[in-house]
Amino acid sequence: MSMHSSGELSLLQSLGQLSAPELRRLLAEHLTRQKLGLYWERNAIEHDQALNANVVLPRLVADWSYTPEGCTEHRNLIIEGDNFDSLRLLRATHAGKVRVIYIDPPYNTGNKDWVYNDSYVGANDRWRHSQWLEFLYQRLTLARDLLTADGVILVSINDENRARLELLMDEVFPGRRLGSLVWRTKDTGNDLTQRFSHVHEHVLVYANSGFAFNGRATDRSKFRNPDEDPRGDWSPQPLTKAHSYIDRENTYYPIQDPSTGYWYPCDPNRVWAYASEAVIRRLCKGDEMAAQTALAALRSDSMEALIAKKLIYFPPCKPEEVMHFATKAELLAALKAGKGPVLPKKKTPLLRVDLPDLDFWVGKPIAPGRPSRKEHWTAKPEAERLAPVSSWIAGMNENSEDDDVESVLLRSARGGVATEEVKNVLGSKAFPYPKPLSLIKGLLSQATRPGDTVLDFFAGSGTTGQAVLELNAEDGGQRRFILCSSTEATAKEPYKNLCRDVCAERLRRVSQGYAGKPGYTPAQGGEFAYLQLDKLDWADVALDATADHAALMLALRHAAAVPAALNSTPVRPVAKGADWLMVLCPTMDDQALRALCELPAQYAINRLVVYAPRPKTLSAWLAERGVEAQVHPLREALTPGQGGRS
Repeated sequence: MSMHSSGELSLLQSLGQLSAPELRRLLAEHLTRQKLGLYWERNAIEHDQALNANVVLPRLVADWSYTPEGCTEHRNLIIEGDNFDSLRLLRATHAGKVRVIYIDPPYNTGNKDWVYNDSYVGANDRWRHSQWLEFLYQRLTLARDLLTADGVILVSINDENRARLELLMDEVFPGRRLGSLVWRTKDTGNDLTQRFSHVHEHVLVYANSGFAFNGRATDRSKFRNPDEDPRGDWSPQPLTKAHSYIDRENTYYPIQDPSTGYWYPCDPNRVWAYASEAVIRRLCKGDEMAAQTALAALRSDSMEALIAKKLIYFPPCKPEEVMHFATKAELLAALKAGKGPVLPKKKTPLLRVDLPDLDFWVGKPIAPGRPSRKEHWTAKPEAERLAPVSSWIAGMNENSEDDDVESVLLRSARGGVATEEVKNVLGSKAFPYPKPLSLIKGLLSQATRPGDTVLDFFAGSGTTGQAVLELNAEDGGQRRFILCSSTEATAKEPYKNLCRDVCAERLRRVSQGYAGKPGYTPAQGGEFAYLQLDKLDWADVALDATADHAALMLALRHAAAVPAALNSTPVRPVAKGADWLMVLCPTMDDQALRALCELPAQYAINRLVVYAPRPKTLSAWLAERGVEAQVHPLREALTPGQGGRS
């Protein structure tokens, strides 16, 4: 039976059991709940129902981890398994702790580029788009709970599916759309039948309210003091705005340098950005009260006020460069001959025969050059002088107009370079269509701070992990990575393990150093724990969950790290604060009880937090011996945050 007919039959059977009043109420609710947004056939899709069905627990695979000499704990994680389950685990251990998420999900091209419910989704699948949306919806809703209050998620997507994904992101992250970045993936594209070539992709950016890109500090060299202003260095800022004299006739007026008497015409295509007191008084026709009211309503200084405060810079000029026109006829002749005042760079005429008030310029000294507004370096704190990130991701050697403006221009190699990057590390083309290291590194350089946790739950070949290592090495940061990848094993390739053999192996070789390139120290992130996932039924947790499961869950949740090797001592320290120590005590024999009593002095702390069986008995026993302790049931180390059940 097809998915469509099975879904319809189930729906009809459900409706057949409802009474007439219930059907009317259901119909009324359906009609009144319609909203603007994205819809897909969820009811006809066997979507993931396992959210609350079982408990996901981590298992450390020491042989597949990378533990260099001197490494006692792992701050970085590589998690093998379906990323839906990986995210369920992380929701129980890292809720509200991940500041940056970058993912490169399957693009839903129809070329069997992704698996849903253990089957490849092809181009002819009638439910392809809905299955893709449901697949991402389930994972994005889990990922949303991991972000910090100032966290951000960046998602790569092709142009074909950008609109669908953006609507889905609006559904999952309402009101958090920051924008999108455009990345040119190749220099020449495939010329399609309508002579339209696809050469770009997108990176969607959705962020919580506290997030901001790092930006770039203002170049101090652009602040100078050519006129020896006692207020210090300043930078010239535009004095005009993009309106013509027809659009904004009240801000089309001449201005004069009071120190020289020279006049400057207004550009008819870009009028002044500030109002004029003289124009306002003229419009008020002598009514001084009305003029004062209008001036008080201005949101910024008038042009006259700026000139009086010496915040307008009039460029010096030679006397022979100043134009004079004794008569209007002389002025008109010069304008017709193209010899009137012009913009210095564009040579666009500032005066034309069709412009109003040409009589004003007869007999006036007209200076060349253009005045500008002074912005002093001391006018605002240096922390506020940050250039924003441009939405255009340029090529490594691409000339871009954005280089000429005050914005941070990210640069990335073209898409094809990434395949060679993976090959250089692993010796083969082990992963199709990876993203360039320069792309992800550029994004993370702007999105992360030195102590952030970075998650990629479509980790693929592990490029995000390598980008984190390089950034840490450059700025001394302590960023951590969490990479989630599946094995991609199939019936034809049952032993395939993409996570172990590509993602983890790449990070291992990069950390060790390869092809003459230096490696990375544990302090720079050159280590990782390799985790696999065990799924237990709720009823089986008490019987089948191990002490190692509990130790890892506590370490991930409270220490944001896992020990390089698990031990089997009666008491296992998990995390330490200023005056407390958290320990796991899976058995309550005499040796464990003695060890608990010795811990306060051994670790110089005042209080124990203990996870153990029979918590009430242990709490009373410790209290009798003067040991301050909070004792929790062992099960609480395993199940909090798992499917909303306790």
